[in-house]
Amino acid sequence: MHRVLSATANNDFTLELTFNDGSVRLFDTKPFHDKGIFTDLKDLDYFKDFEIIYGTVQWKNEQDFAPEPLYIESVELVEV
Repeated sequence: MHRVLSATANNDFTLELTFNDGSVRLFDTKPFHDKGIFTDLKDLDYFKDFEIIYGTVQWKNEQDFAPEPLYIESVELVEV
């Protein structure tokens, strides 16, 4: 089971996520900004104010993405 160990919120509304398997991946939240509870994420200050809780990213209004979709729908960042 994949779990987020750390995350960085970028100015383009992507999250750089480090998972428990050692991979670093980039997840784009923009496709979700017009969907229900995720509309708050359109505000950059709000977007950047999150915590890692139970292996995933969670915002103060309890929006979160399950760790598996974060992993599957992200792209792996490869060091050059």
